[in-house]
This record gives sequence, structure tokens and C-alpha cells, in this order.
Amino acid sequence: MKQYIIKITAVIIIIAVSGLNGCKQSDLNINPNIAGESSIVPASLILNRLTWGLYQGGGVVDAAANAVFEGPWDQIMRWNQFTVSNNSYYRGQNIYNFSNTATSYDVLKYANKMEEQSKVQLGTDQNVYSAIAKFFKAYSFIWLTQRVGDIPMSDAGNTQVLEPKYDSQKIVYQNSLKLLDDANTIMKTIITSSNSATVVEGDIYGLTYKKWQKVINSYKLRVLISLSKRADDTADLNIKQQFAAILADPASYPVFEGNTDNMEFKYNSAYNPYYHGPNDTYNTFENIGSTYLEITTANQDPRTFVSSTPAPAQIAAGKTVSDFGAYQGADISAYSQAQLTNDMNAGKYSFVNFKRYFTSLAGPENYMIIGYPEMCFNVAEAINRGWLTGDAASWYNKGIHASLAYYGLSEGLTYTIGDKGGATLGTTIINIVNFKSKVVYAGNNANGLKQILEQKYVAFFQNSQWEAFYNWRRTGVPAFKEGGSGIGTPTSKIPLRWLYPVDEKNENTANVNAAITSQYGGKDEATAVMWLLK
Repeated sequence: MKQYIIKITAVIIIIAVSGLNGCKQSDLNINPNIAGESSIVPASLILNRLTWGLYQGGGVVDAAANAVFEGPWDQIMRWNQFTVSNNSYYRGQNIYNFSNTATSYDVLKYANKMEEQSKVQLGTDQNVYSAIAKFFKAYSFIWLTQRVGDIPMSDAGNTQVLEPKYDSQKIVYQNSLKLLDDANTIMKTIITSSNSATVVEGDIYGLTYKKWQKVINSYKLRVLISLSKRADDTADLNIKQQFAAILADPASYPVFEGNTDNMEFKYNSAYNPYYHGPNDTYNTFENIGSTYLEITTANQDPRTFVSSTPAPAQIAAGKTVSDFGAYQGADISAYSQAQLTNDMNAGKYSFVNFKRYFTSLAGPENYMIIGYPEMCFNVAEAINRGWLTGDAASWYNKGIHASLAYYGLSEGLTYTIGDKGGATLGTTIINIVNFKSKVVYAGNNANGLKQILEQKYVAFFQNSQWEAFYNWRRTGVPAFKEGGSGIGTPTSKIPLRWLYPVDEKNENTANVNAAITSQYGGKDEATAVMWLLK
């Protein structure tokens, strides 16, 4: 996969020189290496840019302020409480220092351009690139509204409107769901038996026409379940009905049927190397989070062995590598990094599994962005909440098995356990039957919902970007560690949102201030509760 950076918007340079050299406008040369506004750029190249940006995440591709890489083993996974840094220099901070957000308008810009170019090139707006453009537009709006609340949507991307008005978060979701429905309709119209299995040119994920349709609908299920707090007081959004309609009509709304349908970024050692590799010697500075390990060890979950090494102090005390009690997580909330360093040196905590995650630049697994395990848990949650009829236990179990398969685990597998540097400590036998006996679905009740949400969280380990955080923020499950000095906020509580972008405050002042007033009483604060969460 090559990374194509395409300049779509024409660059016009106007130089005014007074009394120096008498330069005329006609003397200026047009840069032949930059596409002008009227240039024809293959839609496949624009899609290449968009799909690469989806892996990078949000505002990263635009180099915006406060943008965060959304792949594995970075800051986002500490905020998801999967890992804890004990050294700020080598592994970054743990504190939840949410401030002014990055934006997703770079994604919107290229999605709009892909839609325009594909219509010109293919002679119709009923084409695969138009459908995927609508998906990306919905994705960009939802990405930003999840972070701040109300955002410009109706006027966004309109070059004639320099100060776009803000739409309410409810309207943003309503219009985004419509974009996803329109995307599915186009895909349904254009998919034939001859192109169903054709890979869409320019897509770095290698998805076919049919798989892209599944991505669109499975993502829509994610969006609908994220609206669970508003499902009973927004009849005009038809949240429950839309969710049920997708599952009731697989011919019109195909969704993921297994891990082979996942939207995954594929690593290779040549030009898309995995985040860790054999030359990364800094495993000492990152421990596994207790939020994650407390769930897996309590259930004797074999994914414990996938993620973690046994804590050195536990092995020194005589525990074996097969003993779940040997795996101890660090509390991201309770301690300063200095104290975490002391505890790490004393061998109190488990480290990242070096044997799995540091030995190959090709990586142990692809990076799942939107996947089948999550979708199964979303369906199970919807059934548990009474949104549709069905067997929640079946979907819950499908999600667990799909997650185990994603990490390559099977019953009876001999699994090698290493220390923080990869030296072999011993082996263990993967026992899925025993694990499943610990997590038998409790039924369509509060305990059953807690099980679904905890297993979804475990399945998000080092994948799916912000979803672990957003699910906690919406449901309170699992119980994230907070209240201690390690959180780094004035109240020691985890923030619920980001602040509006600095550029908006400088260049669209009246509209952003009106949005802050209408939502948060005039105070743009990280502790404010947006409509989505009320």
C-alpha cells in the first residue's frame, strides 16, 4: 500500500510588492505538481487517502492541534485503560489532559471531493465511491460530535459560508444516520453478482463491494447503540426501530457475518510495520492496566496470556505462569508515575506480552477498526435492552468466540509465556471451556447487560480506537479507575468531553459561543454533559 497525499484544493498565491521589483500577476507560474480545483483526480486515489486517514484517526491526517493517533499501543489505549505508562519520556503520560479537540473536517473535505470526482468520472452519482463518501461524511460528523456536542454540519464543507452555523447534536445524529442509509441504498442498487466480490480500487483494507456494504450497516448498528440513553425520548429518531430493521432484513441491510468481514488495517514489515518491533527495548516502561486484568483474571480468561506477562514478584513468590493470580495490573488512577516506576521496579505489575507484540514488524494481528466481535455484542445489548426480539445469549457467545479467534486462541492450544523481555518462562494450556463456564449469560437483566459490556471491553483490547472509552462513558461499564491523582484533572475525575477547537473560537466566535451557551450554560468545560449522555 502506498500512501498518496493528494492536494485537491487549488493554491493561489498573490504577492503584492510595492516599489521593489514591479512584478506582475502574469509573471507567476502555476505549480504543475498540485492539482487545481478543476483537475480530474481519480476517485480511487482520494479513497486511498481517506482509508489511510481512517486508521490514523480523526484529526491526525490534518496535523491538527491535539490530534491523537488512534492505532494500538498509544495514548488512546491508556485512556481506554488497557495499559499504564510508568515513564513519561518513553511511554507518555497517563493523565486525561483533554483540551481543545482536533477536528475531522479534513475527512469531510476529501469525502466531498471524492463524491464530486466520482460523479464526473463515472457519469452517475450512483456509484461505489459516492456510497463510501457518504459513509466517511457520517463518520467525520459523528467523530467530532462525540467529542464536543453540537457542531457545524448543514453548512460544513460549503466554501461560500465562512462562519457555519451549529446544528444540535440530535440533528447531527439524525442526518448522519440518513447518510448511512443512503450509502447502503446506493450499494444495494449497484451491487450485482459480477461485482459483489470485486475489491474497491484504492481501498487499503481490500474490501469488496459487498463487504463495504456490511461495514456501512455494522457501523450504523454501532451508532444506534451509542444513542441508548436517548432511545426512549426521541421518537423522531426511531433508534430502536432502525436497529431492529437492519437485523430483520439481511438482504437489504447485510451486516458482518464473521471476522473475515472486519475492517482491518494490515501490517507488514516492509512499509506498514507494526507499532512495536524487535528493536523496541522499552517494554519495561509500560504495564497492563488493572481495569482490564481484573476482568480477565476473575473469569480465568485465556486472553490474559495474550496481553500480559506474569508480574515478576508473583513468579518470585512461587506462582506459575498458568496461575491467573500471577497477573497483576497497574491502577492508572491511584499513583503518580514516580510511584508506578517504583512499583514496576519491585515487580508488582504485569508487562505487555513481549513474545506476542515485540518480535515481528508484521505484527501478531491486523488492527481492527470496525469488527464482528463488537457487532455481536451490540446486537446482544440491543436485545437485552428490549429493542428487538432474539437470543441475546447466542449473540453474546458469538462475540466472545469471535474475539478469541481474532487473537488466535483455541481450546487445548499450548501457549508459550515469556517475561517482559521475551525470555520464555513456561507454557500453559488454553482452556476456553473453563473460561466460558465463568461467563455464562445471566439473562436479559442488569447482570446480563454488565456481562455483555465487560466482554465487549475485553474484546476491544488494542483495537477499535475510542470505542472502549465511549462505551464506558455511556454505560459506566467496566468501572474505569478514577478519583486518584493519576487522572490529572482538578477533580481527579475522567473528562466527559473535549473543548471546542481553538480555530472555531477564533474564526467562528459567535456561532461557537451560541452553541456553548445553549448546551452548557456558557462554559466550555470538559466535565459538561452533552445531549448524547443525558
